[in-house]
Amino acid sequence: MSMQMHLVRGPLAGVYDWLEWPLMAMRPGTGHLMRAEDYHEGDQYVLRVEIPGVDPEKDIDLTAADGVLTVKADRRKDGERRHHSEFQYGHFGLSFALPANADESRIMAVYSHGVLQISVGLSSSGTTPN
Repeated sequence: MSMQMHLVRGPLAGVYDWLEWPLMAMRPGTGHLMRAEDYHEGDQYVLRVEIPGVDPEKDIDLTAADGVLTVKADRRKDGERRHHSEFQYGHFGLSFALPANADESRIMAVYSHGVLQISVGLSSSGTTPN
């Protein structure tokens, strides 16, 4: 049996849904939206990705190759029956182009409070090390 639910929220909620849904639908692949931000801090490139509700030891896969950093995650349902949920479950991921001087051998990741923070060391030469 299929059930449709109408959730009443603030006056702008419908506008946000209207703007976000088409962008998510046009994303290549079958991934779900993960929010991310990046910045440079000293000799580090830092990427922060929101991935709440996962076990970092089992559910997150982080790879770096050929100047591309890929974050994949799997959020599983816990078996509880819900009347309403806006959570996204399943497999999802994003890939990010690393700076030209990123040293892929110097990557560290820390997961805390639903945010995966990845730090990539940068070489001072301005080129990617071999």
